[in-house]
Amino acid sequence: MFLNLCNLRNLRIGISRDDDMTVKHRWLSIAVVAGLTCLGLVQSVVIIGRLELLSASVAAQRNLVATAISPATAAKNVCPDTPLRITFANAPIVGAGQIQVFDASTDALFESIDVSVPVRSKSIGGLPNFNYYPIIISDRVASIYLSHALAYGKTYYIKISPGAFKDAGDHPFAGFKESKAWRFATKAKAPLAGAKRITVAADGSKDFATVQGAIDFVPEGNTTPTTIFIHKGTYEEIIFFTAKNNLTILGEDRKQTIIAYANNDRFNHNAGGNPFAPGAAAPGAVPARTGAVYRRGLLLAHGVNDLTIANLTLHNTTPQGGSQAEAIILNGTQTARAIITNVDLYSFQDTLQINGQAYVSNCYLEGDVDFMWGTGPCFFENCHARALRSNAYYTQIRNPATNHGFVYHNCVFDGAPGVTGNFLSRIAPSRFPYSEVVLLDCALSDAVGEIAWRLDQSNEAPNIHFWEYKSLDPSGAPVDTSRRLAIARQLKLPDDKETIANYGDPKFVLGGQWTPAMSPIITSQPASVVVNAGAKVVLNVSVAAVPAPSFQWQRNGRNVIGATQASFTVESTGSYRVVISNTAGKVISKPATVTIKR
Repeated sequence: MFLNLCNLRNLRIGISRDDDMTVKHRWLSIAVVAGLTCLGLVQSVVIIGRLELLSASVAAQRNLVATAISPATAAKNVCPDTPLRITFANAPIVGAGQIQVFDASTDALFESIDVSVPVRSKSIGGLPNFNYYPIIISDRVASIYLSHALAYGKTYYIKISPGAFKDAGDHPFAGFKESKAWRFATKAKAPLAGAKRITVAADGSKDFATVQGAIDFVPEGNTTPTTIFIHKGTYEEIIFFTAKNNLTILGEDRKQTIIAYANNDRFNHNAGGNPFAPGAAAPGAVPARTGAVYRRGLLLAHGVNDLTIANLTLHNTTPQGGSQAEAIILNGTQTARAIITNVDLYSFQDTLQINGQAYVSNCYLEGDVDFMWGTGPCFFENCHARALRSNAYYTQIRNPATNHGFVYHNCVFDGAPGVTGNFLSRIAPSRFPYSEVVLLDCALSDAVGEIAWRLDQSNEAPNIHFWEYKSLDPSGAPVDTSRRLAIARQLKLPDDKETIANYGDPKFVLGGQWTPAMSPIITSQPASVVVNAGAKVVLNVSVAAVPAPSFQWQRNGRNVIGATQASFTVESTGSYRVVISNTAGKVISKPATVTIKR
């Protein structure tokens, strides 16, 4: 046999190398020279070079790899306010380069983000110059926030510089170079103008992807009752709005509908001066965009009437010691008629600030220093206040003589494990001589110190109301008040019967002839179920309502005697629903079919 040497080619031979854990394959380029003679076969192999070239798959392993993007490539009907998200195979960190958004119809640059700049500025709710984080990284997900929303009925594409993200091993993300790599189209149009119910979902599957986007849709000066329903999810955003009335901001789930951000006084200091400077106007009376208005809160509602916030969590994630950082600031008026119910509020310093008329019920509030404060009037009912630091302060109330302060009825004041020695309130009478904090039928743990009340810079306070009635410890026994601050007062029957009755009435405390009321809103419907005989079936309904509602379960349209709680144990097959009512209105749940197999 004879072999034509002209047909020989370089052969590539894969050789596994266990001694190199980074490069698993090395390739040898070999020229094979073979000679066949009549005397026999002569073969020789000459190694002319070894090149350490990575295969495409190995190169990818050395890079930071994206495993998912949102919105997905070629996605349609994308919410214009949607954040951009990249999920990586490994936890990313920010590198260097640009994230660019282009209008696909013109190739015009819509927005460019320099990833090396950690903080940018934008308008929120029409209030300019809010600092914000354009990129937030959580575990393996990088969320990218534009300074303003995209337009409806447009196609966009994203370009990202190589190395804009990398992992801890300095392996870069290759980025997106081509206009077709990450491309999507927004919804054709906004919801109908004047819509009374607007929905928000973090995954972009509803009307809006952000809470602020939904609020921005409601026009200033609105008086039409409008509900913004927020589905389960975490919404990383600062919320601001003004002059938008009759809004109900309703979460799908109190624990799983979460608005969270690390906003604070160091990050967003108010540009208009101190709202509580001597001689300053009431916080709710100053112009939102030019006056002294705090920008440091997670949610700020300014100059708003008839606002209801229900069934969600507000979490200012500023770490302890990170300066004042409200979870909520309400700058209202004496006729604001604000309701906060079934809400969890988390922060450290200054968790809740309310200036103006507000009713707060069934809420959990957590903080360490002055974490409930403002001018009021504010009535708290069935709330739980937890202190996170010893020898600190639950409240600092700055009401003028013209309105009541903060009144707590059937509330709990306790602390994290080991927390002791806290004051229910503190105030400097020289600045705020009419401060009023009244506790009625409240439970106090040993997180509250024996003295309980504090005056700063003065021992005289003839107009301060630091009052308690029937304070109990967690076991239900009366609290020993013998060492209370001298100016504090213990209300007693029968001498203080009228005072106790008045301060237990929200209408008296809040003024303006307003009795807080909210018609029941079902937040979780009873669910149909099929079970085997003998299995226990419990139907449940969740509701937000002021005052607390009554329940009446029905089977096949007829009342079930004794079934008058939010939960109901079912014993027979049928169609069940529950009628929920209070003084403000009535609502009937969707029917739930229970099938018990015999």
